[in-house]
Amino acid sequence: MKYLLILLFVISIYSCETQKKEVQPYKVEYNGALKKIMSGDLNGKVELSKFKEVKNFYALGAFEGLKGEIQIFNSVPINSYVKDNSLRMDKTFNKRATLLVYATVEKWKDIKIPAEVITYEQFEQFVQKAASDNGIDIEKPFPFLLEGTIQKFDWHVINWRDGDTIHTPEKHKTKGMHGTIKNKDVEMLGFYSTKHKRLFTHHTRNSHIHVKTNKNGVAGHVDNLLLDVGMTLKLPIVN
Repeated sequence: MKYLLILLFVISIYSCETQKKEVQPYKVEYNGALKKIMSGDLNGKVELSKFKEVKNFYALGAFEGLKGEIQIFNSVPINSYVKDNSLRMDKTFNKRATLLVYATVEKWKDIKIPAEVITYEQFEQFVQKAASDNGIDIEKPFPFLLEGTIQKFDWHVINWRDGDTIHTPEKHKTKGMHGTIKNKDVEMLGFYSTKHKRLFTHHTRNSHIHVKTNKNGVAGHVDNLLLDVGMTLKLPIVN
């Protein structure tokens, strides 16, 4: 009986520890890498059709050949590309991605962003703290959403010229359509990580963010932003 009680005690302790280390209800994965793109590898790494039937799917990235931007919100693609000097939308899973970062998230928690959080840098700091405070393992990459009326943001949709082998961050922002939008309702999808620079975050950032707007029909990569009062951060619910 004594040994049985000891065994039950050990099993109980192990069970509690296992629950504490419960796997996060999402897993960030990616295909392709920014550093490979910067070295000239623009080949498709994954078919978007692979994810067509995946529920609660969130993804961002770039089309094969850098011919547009990918943003998928809750399994609905709002992808963008440039044709005849106009921004077009592709709401299908028919193309290939040279870079794709993705996760499935079933439930999100709303977190009000303090009024003093305005710049991109302040926002990244807030995302990290809010994630840690809400049980997210910040040593691993995680997704987030940003919603509300934003003060302004800079955006681009890349349209790389065939045969151009010289890649720079500035050219990636300007070879296509780009601009600044102010005082608009937005939905933004981002992936945060301190350990994936030049893989799926740029070398000066800990996050990679894409945007969609409803009224003016813009969707693409976010280069910079200024938040306004009353915006909401959404993080995966982990418990």
